[in-house]
Amino acid sequence: MINKFEIILSDHLKNGGNIISLLQDTQEAFGYIPREAIDFFSREMDIAPSRFYGVATFYSQFRLKPVGQNKIVACCGTACHVKGAEKIINGLTRELALPEGEDTTQDGKFTLEKVACLGTCSFAPVVLINGTAYGKTGTDALLKAIRKLGKSK
Repeated sequence: MINKFEIILSDHLKNGGNIISLLQDTQEAFGYIPREAIDFFSREMDIAPSRFYGVATFYSQFRLKPVGQNKIVACCGTACHVKGAEKIINGLTRELALPEGEDTTQDGKFTLEKVACLGTCSFAPVVLINGTAYGKTGTDALLKAIRKLGKSK
């Protein structure tokens, strides 16, 4: 893993990037930003780890934990909220047995992400499962799709 960090850092220094671009490249390579990457970059660049964590936690694009094999994105925008998004999210959370404050199942099969808006209000409530949109739907249809994925992988 260190070798990948060295390559990312080398490219970063050669191209004159900033902390954001370094973290973006790291996340692109690993799917998230490993703690070891921050420790390595901090040592090599003589920048406090808190600077990296400050940027990584400020911007919602960054993840500090791995993403599950299957990504579920639930819209929480106004239209979806009015049409029952919270009930759907609660049902998905129960089905996936997600502990309080966690978004990825312990087996790494699923990540449930809540977003402010997917821009598909006319299909509210909307949930994406691995990029496929499920609109004007309820918890039961989504649970069926998730159970099918859970058995297939």
